[in-house]
Amino acid sequence: MIPAIFGLSGPQLTADERAFFREVDPAGYILFGRNCVDPEQLRALTDDLRSIHGRERLLVSIDQEGGRVARLRPPGWSPYPAGQAFDALYQIAPASAIEAARANAYAMALELSAMGINVDYHPPLDLRVPGAHDVIGDRALGADPMQVAALGRAILEGLAAGGVTGCIKHMPGHGRTDVDTHKAMPTVTAGAAELEADLAPFRTLNQALIGMTGHLLFTAWDAANPATLSETVIRDIIRASIGFDGLLLTDDIDMEALGGTIPERAARAHAAGCDIILNCWAKMDDMAGICEVLPAMSQATAARLDRALEGTRIADTIVPQHAALLAKRDALLALAASPA
Repeated sequence: MIPAIFGLSGPQLTADERAFFREVDPAGYILFGRNCVDPEQLRALTDDLRSIHGRERLLVSIDQEGGRVARLRPPGWSPYPAGQAFDALYQIAPASAIEAARANAYAMALELSAMGINVDYHPPLDLRVPGAHDVIGDRALGADPMQVAALGRAILEGLAAGGVTGCIKHMPGHGRTDVDTHKAMPTVTAGAAELEADLAPFRTLNQALIGMTGHLLFTAWDAANPATLSETVIRDIIRASIGFDGLLLTDDIDMEALGGTIPERAARAHAAGCDIILNCWAKMDDMAGICEVLPAMSQATAARLDRALEGTRIADTIVPQHAALLAKRDALLALAASPA
C-alpha cells in the first residue's frame, strides 16, 4: 500500500483512475465538491472505490467542517454552521455549546457515513488570533485553548458516535498565520513560550486517531523548514511535546506554501516523519510521481491506519435520529441569539 491519499477528478472514476488506483493501492481518497453531485451519485462513487480494493474499511475522507468549509451542501445535504457559532454560545453557556457541537458532529457523521465516507478532516484546533489572516477566521472554535479543546473533544465524540473518525488540525497550530497557505508560506516568529498556547488544545486531545500538519514555518523550532517538511517539528513538537501518536497526515501538498515539485514535496514530508501524504488535485502525473518516490507503507503507519479506521462504519441510509440531532443543535444555538 502506498502511504498517500489521492483526490479524484470528477463524480465518477475515469478508466485511467480505476486502473491506476488498483495498481498502486493508495491508503485512501479525499473528496471535493467536484466529486459530489447528489447523494445517490456520491454513494455509488464511494462504493466503487471500495470495490477496487476489496476492503470495507478503506479510508474515504472529506473536509466537512461547516460554514465555508463544506464540500457537501444543500440541497443534497444539510447545512452545518462554522466553528464561530459554537464559540459564541460558549461565551454564555459553555455546557450548552459543548452539547451543541457534539450533536452537530453526530448529525454530520450520520450523513457522511450514509455517503460511504468514514474520515472527516475536522475539528480545527487552531486558535483565533487577533490580526491573523482569515484563512482560519470563523472556522476557529475560539481563542482560549481550554475552550477550543473542550469543543474539539465534543466534535470528535460526535463524529465517532456516527461511525466517522475525526482529524485534529493543523498541528502545531495555524492560528498565527499571516497569509493563506494555499497561496504562500507563512512565517511565525512567536517565541516558544508564546507558542505553548497554540500547542495546548493539541496536547489535550493528543489521543485523537488522526492529525494533520500545517504548512507554516516556525522560527522558534526550525527556521529553515515548514512544519510539514520539518523532522524537528514532527519529532520534537508534534510527536514528543504534543504527545501525538496517531496517524499523521500532511495538509494538501499541492498548496503553494511548499516549494519544489509535488513528488519532491511528498518525499520530503515522508522523510520528515509524516505517515501519509495528502494530494488533492487528481493530476495523474503528480500521483504517479508520488508513487515513484514513496516507499511502501511501513508497519507502524499501517497499524496507525488500522487503529484510525477500527471504529468506523458505513451506513445504508441516513437514520431518523439525524433530524432530531439537528433540531437539538439549533435549539441550543438559538440561546446565543436570545435576549439576555
